[in-house]
Amino acid sequence: MHEFADKPTYAAVTLLMLAALLSGMVCAPLSWAMTPKEQFYHAEKAYTALKKNPRHQKYRDKWLACIEKFKGVARLDPSGPWAAAGLYRAGLLYLELHKRSYLAADQSEAVDVFQRIIRQFPDSRYTSKSQAQLKALGKPATPPETVAAGRHLKKAHAAYNDLLSSATRKKYRDQWQRCIGHFQVAHRADPRGPHAAEALYMVAVAYRGLADASHRSADRDTAADYFRRVQREFPGSPYAGKAADELKPTSVPVAVASAVDPPDPLAAMINRSGTAPSGLTQQKGPVGAGRVTVQGLRFWSNPSYTRIVVDADQETRFTHRLLKKDPSIKKPQRLYIDLSNSRLGKDIKKFIPINDELLSDARAGQYTPESVRIVVDIKSFKNYKIFSLKNPFRIVLDVWGMETGKTAKKPYTAPLPPTNGKLPPGAIARQFALGVSRIIIDPGHGGKDYGAPGYRKGVHEKHVVLEIAKRLARKVERELKCDAILTRTTDRYLTLEERTAIANTQNADLFVSIHTNAVRDHRAYGIETFFLNLATDDDAIRVAARENATSAKNISDLESILNDLMQNAKINESSRLAAMVQEEMCLHLKKRGYSDIRSKGVKQAPFYVLLGAQMPAILVETSFISNPRECKRLTSAKYQEALCDGIIHGIRQYIKDTLPTAFVQPPTAKNRQG
Repeated sequence: MHEFADKPTYAAVTLLMLAALLSGMVCAPLSWAMTPKEQFYHAEKAYTALKKNPRHQKYRDKWLACIEKFKGVARLDPSGPWAAAGLYRAGLLYLELHKRSYLAADQSEAVDVFQRIIRQFPDSRYTSKSQAQLKALGKPATPPETVAAGRHLKKAHAAYNDLLSSATRKKYRDQWQRCIGHFQVAHRADPRGPHAAEALYMVAVAYRGLADASHRSADRDTAADYFRRVQREFPGSPYAGKAADELKPTSVPVAVASAVDPPDPLAAMINRSGTAPSGLTQQKGPVGAGRVTVQGLRFWSNPSYTRIVVDADQETRFTHRLLKKDPSIKKPQRLYIDLSNSRLGKDIKKFIPINDELLSDARAGQYTPESVRIVVDIKSFKNYKIFSLKNPFRIVLDVWGMETGKTAKKPYTAPLPPTNGKLPPGAIARQFALGVSRIIIDPGHGGKDYGAPGYRKGVHEKHVVLEIAKRLARKVERELKCDAILTRTTDRYLTLEERTAIANTQNADLFVSIHTNAVRDHRAYGIETFFLNLATDDDAIRVAARENATSAKNISDLESILNDLMQNAKINESSRLAAMVQEEMCLHLKKRGYSDIRSKGVKQAPFYVLLGAQMPAILVETSFISNPRECKRLTSAKYQEALCDGIIHGIRQYIKDTLPTAFVQPPTAKNRQG
């Protein structure tokens, strides 16, 4: 009887679930079809209901749901008149939430929203309201990233004007590329800020200048791509109109490059003979049940380094071969990568002009019905490496050229004192060191990648590490007098391989990636610092697997390629930097009065984000966001400041150890006369 009586209950539950599902399907299009104005009043209605319900006001998720509704107004029409109104209400709700949660992150979100309104909607009446809110909070109306972008843009214009004034320098490609790099740094510092449209427009202008000097259609195509990007990303900006004028048809002929090399005699000969004088390497990997789709090509470049990434939707085997230059068939030196069981994606850009000092371009084509070939035309190179990463699967090609001089200002360095006897550890680095002038700070995760969830509801790694990274960048510039470049300044997604590429193409001297640790056991706590090498223990494998967004098995597979990569990695220097940062962080936190500071030490593991870094590189796990005490600390501005002070002390110690006279003040004219 009991069993029978239960059956109608199951049926009723099933019917209720179906009804809910159907109602969601019916109602969903209504919300999707809302205008920005309707969405705003829909959000207002939800907020009014929340104010009338004291019980709901106790729950964080209820506040966040309202905030998301107001943010939805801006998502519907990012440049429209209702966007600023929705964002302003979202900012006010973050402040209301902060009064209840006491989380610094909530107030920081409000500040970010108000500053975003000021940057993106300068003519809106909500700009003055936002400025008043920021003044009441004691926060600057102009965020630090906007200030940094303005500074970088000023430097870029100075470099550009200097280049235009020199008829000789205008003839050299690397001079144009350095200038382009300056404008790209300005854009990346604040990609949605008031200087972003101008910086991106000037990238296009500089590429056009390069095209006039090089007479290469690929350079002109790149300039056109950037002008179109200005129109697409900043439609309301005056620079969009300028970009449109630049894109008007001209009489300049534009050559069209072939999508991919046809099967050439040299490649066919090598395939038949099975030998390759320049070297053949095959990378093994499981072949998926279905055909692999090659989804795109990406690249980052400077005069002495280029990284190309081939994206695919699943893992597959691939081979790569270096072909010698063959004047008889008018072919330059080439490197090609063949992906088996593969096909080209429908919308893939088959040709990407690179045109740096090392490579001309990269092309993708359906070489056979079962394989895709990526061809890279080479001008010159010193060395190259190819490796693959997983989840998602991608093939990374790093190409290095001869070292070029850095244009960044170096700190004053007095002559090194003479030494006798054996060289101490790091002495070789000291003898060849040029000082540290540019540091890349990499806030982990971002955008769709939230990182580890905090013990406190609503706290996520991506937000915490961005706050820490911004504080650290300000201290690097103020206290170390070095350039600080953030890989991201907003909540945006970056691939792991892109972060290292930014560091390499910006000629950075140090790379510091900021993260928070997490495990299921909430009792775990402590601070640890990693550098790239084979994993030392299971715990290191676990951390690397989480940060790489992959599995422990894939970490073991990855170690098989590390021996080759280690030839270029700064292992010893990274180890020294990690040790000094780890020691100073823990010491500094203890001095600030924080109890239960546990140093988990310096460890090594194969982190994707550190692969291919051409400078000492470390990954700092600042604390356990999964631990109640440390999660609370990580959201505290005071604790973040103390952490950053410790990291700064560690970097300063590393610089002084590497180059003892790095922080010696240059002699004044008066001292020299004495």
